[in-house]
This record gives sequence, structure tokens and C-alpha cells, in this order.
Amino acid sequence: MRQRARIGIPFALVLALTLATTGCSTATDDRAPKGEPAARTAAFGSCGRQLSFDRPPRRAVALDQTSTETLLELGLQDRMAGTANLKTKIPAQYQDAYAKVPVIAPKIATGEQLRAATPDFVMAASGDLYTKDRAGTREELAALGVPAFVSAVDCPQHDEAGRTPFELLFSDYERLGEVFGRTERAGRLAREQRAAVAAAGANAAGATARDGRRPTVVYLYSVFNGMPYVAGRTGLPGEMSRIVGAKNAFDDVAEDWPEVSWEQVAARDPDFIVIGDLSERGRPGDSAAEKRAAMAADPVVSRLAAVRENRIIEVPGIELDPSVRSVHALGLLAAGMKDLGYVR
Repeated sequence: MRQRARIGIPFALVLALTLATTGCSTATDDRAPKGEPAARTAAFGSCGRQLSFDRPPRRAVALDQTSTETLLELGLQDRMAGTANLKTKIPAQYQDAYAKVPVIAPKIATGEQLRAATPDFVMAASGDLYTKDRAGTREELAALGVPAFVSAVDCPQHDEAGRTPFELLFSDYERLGEVFGRTERAGRLAREQRAAVAAAGANAAGATARDGRRPTVVYLYSVFNGMPYVAGRTGLPGEMSRIVGAKNAFDDVAEDWPEVSWEQVAARDPDFIVIGDLSERGRPGDSAAEKRAAMAADPVVSRLAAVRENRIIEVPGIELDPSVRSVHALGLLAAGMKDLGYVR
């Protein structure tokens, strides 16, 4: 069966056959773990598709690190049948739980790798992981009775309430709490992170640059082949900036992480720079030290006051994308602005 699948049996058919033949072996006790309430029937929209559940999933697969860490934060490792696409090290607080979860793919999971995990729930931070040449389309999975969840942050156009990116992230927690019967734990997480957002923005109204205007910031995410990638308008850093009272210098670019030139960075002349440290990812130009060196070596950027005066804040790069860790980067941003004198 597996050998034939590699040479052309459609993913939907192969997964259907696998789920049909393994259904009996996975149909174990449906009760929630000790100390947790059982889930009630849940139904809601997820990135344009309606999902419904009459029992908590028992074999969830997370297609990326963000989804994995969200499920682990909710204590769902015993309900996980797989994880994939790890980009950096798992934080210490999740390592014991993560060790219990099978890794179905070190990078982006294919349909065959997902099939082998026999999931009854699949989760991804972005919809682009659900394609025919990756894990399979959401339509294929839906036809097999496998709900495919996408973070609400990736689909703001489907949010009729017009919520902020952080609120969309918190809605993910609450939806997952409904699905898995962890409403109390998910609600507590959302409340704690809402409080962290509020604390980070407590002094936003008083944030000023030296000439009295709102301070501007460039978020340097990565340097690839010598070219900088910065935060545009549609990424989470734009919302982070608003919360702390700053202005993203590239908020006129409608992309998450556009490639720009060093000349464009210099032309924006930001009051300060946030460097995303991606040392653990290990690609050339990923570390904070390499990004600092690149700026120091550029004949134009090196003359910026933000570089000369070391008005630079370092944060973990992975936390600049929406995840359960993002409020930590937001706190570092708020604290860094205070240290630099932009908030009193």
C-alpha cells in the first residue's frame, strides 16, 4: 500500500483507506484525561470552512512549531499523534511534553507522512501548509472527516468582528479549548496573555521620540544573501508597534516580511531597530550578531543614529510571528523602549 502510494495513488484515497483500516485500533476510551471536563459539541468557522466536533480529538497533528507549542501549552501532548516543521529549539517548559509527541516530519509534512499518523484533527498556523504537494488540501481532509484548523490570525478577512491579531490569537486558544474540552485552561491562558498585552501598552500614550513624534522602528527579521527582510504592514510587529506607541517604518508595505534594500532601511531612518535573533534556525545571517555586523558593514546604514547609538532591541525571532510566545516579545519591546527613553 505505501509503495503504491508513492507512485501515484491520490492522497485522499490513500488517507481514506488508512483511516478506515485503523479506526478500530484508535477507537479507545473517549473520555477526557483525569481532572479535565469532556468537550461538548463544538462548531465554528475556521478560515472560511465550518468545523464541527462531537467528541474531543484523540490523534491531533500539528503541522508547524507554532501549532505544536499552542497544543503543548494547553496540556494536550497525550492527544497528539504528530508534529512537524520544527524551526528552532522547543522551549524548556515544553520539552518534557514535546518528547511524548511523534515527529512525523522534520520539515514540512507531506500527505503520506500525515496519512501515516492517522489523524482525527490537523492544525496549522497558516493555510499554505494545506496544499496537494504538502499535507493535502483542507477539502481533501474534510471529505475524509478530518477537520483542518487554521489559525484565525492567518485569515483576518473572515473575522466579522474585526479583531486585532492578538485577539485572533487568543480566539484560537478558546476555540481549541472548546474542541478538546480544555475551556478552563484555554480561558486562563487567554486572560493571562490579554493582561500581558495590556501591561505592554500601559504607557503607549506617552511614547515619544526626541522631537515629540511617535518613535519609528524597523524590525529586522533576517538577512539572506546580504539582503534584509523586515516587518511590513500585515505581520504581527505592526500590531506590536501600535500597542507600545511606536510606528512600524515599513507599514506602507502590504507584506508580512518583505525583502528590502539597506538603502531603503537607511531612508526610513528609524528611531530604533528591533532585531529578531534566529540563531537556533542556523541559516547564514540569522543570528543577532550577524545582523549587527551586516548593519555595521553597510556604508549607509552604519551611519544611522539608531546603529551608531546602539538603539537596538533584541528579541527571539520566532516570537515576532504569531504564537503562544509572542506576548513575551511584546514585553521585551515595551521594556526596551523604556530603556531607550521613549517611554517614561
